Amino acid sequence: MKKLFLASVLFLVHLFLFAQKKAVTETGEEVILYTDGSWKYVDSSSVKETAIGTNSKPFKKKISSSFLLKSTNINIGVWLDPKKWSFKKGGTDDAAEYELELKGKDLYGLLITEKVEFPLETFKMIALENAKEASPDIKIVKQEYRTVNGKKLLMLQMDGTMQGVKFSYYGYYYSNTKGSVQFVTYTAQNLLNDYLEDIEEILNGLVTIE
Repeated sequence: MKKLFLASVLFLVHLFLFAQKKAVTETGEEVILYTDGSWKYVDSSSVKETAIGTNSKPFKKKISSSFLLKSTNINIGVWLDPKKWSFKKGGTDDAAEYELELKGKDLYGLLITEKVEFPLETFKMIALENAKEASPDIKIVKQEYRTVNGKKLLMLQMDGTMQGVKFSYYGYYYSNTKGSVQFVTYTAQNLLNDYLEDIEEILNGLVTIE
């Protein structure tokens, strides 16, 4: 299950497994075709521009997050608990600089860095359009600005389906003059609430390195 799920949802590292496809009806309506022969209309609300609220609560790294995983591309790092999390560096053909895994569990993470600055206001649509390449039915179900370790960033939760697997992406998006980072965790939708504490803990380890 773990290997199948991992292969199914790693669309952010450009392993595009097209389990679903888009089509247009004779009347011009856009639909999603599934491998089991079913279909549904594309929900245009998934790309609707809505105001992004701000969470007034400050978020900080936990004391137990004692290991700093540093990016070699830009000035960011992630504090993590090495007893709970394992990580490996991505290959030269991977979009992710690091891949992470909660040890013995079905929760994974990607640290994607690049030396291009993006306005936070547009990061939402960039992330959504990238995700739709592999999961056309993906939707943003939660969004807010947060202040994490003193830095303003964007939090997004996106839910979608791929090869019949319902999955959730829950991550942070941050950019400065040195570059941009997408720090994203993902798991099956039915496991998200079980892992939410672990997700918040690892995400809140994101820091800039001066």
